[in-house]
Amino acid sequence: MRLLVFGLGYSATRFAKCHRSSFASISGTVRSSEKAARLREAGHDTIIWPGGSNEVVACAIAEATHILISTPPGEQGDPVLAALGCELARHQHLRWIGYWSTIAVYGDAGGGWVDETAPCQPANARGQARLLAEEGWTRIGKVTGAALHILRLPGIYGPGRSALDSLRNGTAKRLLKTGQVFNRIHVDDIGSATLAAAKAAERLPGCHIFNITDNEPAPPQDVVTHGAALLGIAPPPEQDFETAALSPMARSFYGENKRVSNALTKATLGWQPHFPSYREGLAGILAVEDQAA
Repeated sequence: MRLLVFGLGYSATRFAKCHRSSFASISGTVRSSEKAARLREAGHDTIIWPGGSNEVVACAIAEATHILISTPPGEQGDPVLAALGCELARHQHLRWIGYWSTIAVYGDAGGGWVDETAPCQPANARGQARLLAEEGWTRIGKVTGAALHILRLPGIYGPGRSALDSLRNGTAKRLLKTGQVFNRIHVDDIGSATLAAAKAAERLPGCHIFNITDNEPAPPQDVVTHGAALLGIAPPPEQDFETAALSPMARSFYGENKRVSNALTKATLGWQPHFPSYREGLAGILAVEDQAA
């Protein structure tokens, strides 16, 4: 497997680091020469794009057997499809396309359970853009004959990006909204699920959609309270969601309330989250910190 990653951000960089031995090669795109230099020092093969040579990217596409897209759509849609869709459509040796999407495509379910068969009714522009991108990548999958696996993700957390960090820097909030729950996913569980999907390319041809979530949708304030207990500090005071001072973006996340099932992913890919809930996830982050200390 020769993997090309579009967008070496937080999750994709960790995926490349943790699973490098599973691939013959991994290369990925970044937007700046500064980030490219940092990642190269850490052992990553990087391509500057957009802004670099399209010929270099075209060569990387031609050499890849597997492609992972982690870049989010912008105002003009999916940036990879817009710039390189024609190049990708000509690639007849591609075996697998993985697209990291979002559970926001489902919209609001009033706290009920949804799975991959649920209708997509995005409640905001972010979810709508992701759904359009999914449709675009589905077309590329059909043209190339590659297996397309759409991996829908919830809120991502991990080392350096968790309730532990917001508690330490004083930005954590305990917002109370009756009945509100969220799914989450530890960054390393994204990696293991993505690897399982990539390895299943021949077994699962065509288009498949998988929810990559933890097992336990939970109220957001519970995560903060538990994190504070792990750190041995007092949690921040509870705030009523309706009267809390929040940015429009932060408030919009609470417009969707659902429990997302990962049963199909487990059954089809043989995957299990190593961190089935925020409790194991936060404990795992602390363990990593202790080892690094």
